[in-house]
Amino acid sequence: MEELLVYAILLYEGFVTENEYNKRLDELFLSNPENDDLLNLEWETDIKKAIIYMRTHIDYKNLDLEQFGRILMSKLKMIYANCSDIKYFANRMYRLWESLPGNIQVIEPFWTLCYADEPLSWGDETQTRNIYEHMLNYYKD
Repeated sequence: MEELLVYAILLYEGFVTENEYNKRLDELFLSNPENDDLLNLEWETDIKKAIIYMRTHIDYKNLDLEQFGRILMSKLKMIYANCSDIKYFANRMYRLWESLPGNIQVIEPFWTLCYADEPLSWGDETQTRNIYEHMLNYYKD
């Protein structure tokens, strides 16, 4: 469910399309058809209701933070690589941080999403990029 939560959060923030979310949901369901949550999400045709279902049915206390983080950082790496405007990226990352479950907002590397844009206030794009790149490589083996 960690991967689908990443997709749901990214979908909510406009980083992935509904088609990308549905394709990944289908793949996960086909590999695990006995999962009741995936079945319920497969049946849900209203994407807003699906996101609400996802966010309210995940056991955040038992969320595999490493798996969630690896998947999220992998997706964000692609977004970062394709975004030439660091200010735009930073603004979107702060909003993404606000969308994260509260219990993980203050854990690294997720906490970085909250403050990485601060050097931009004094025009230091290089430092902001360094902070983001450190965050994106947090799980690098």
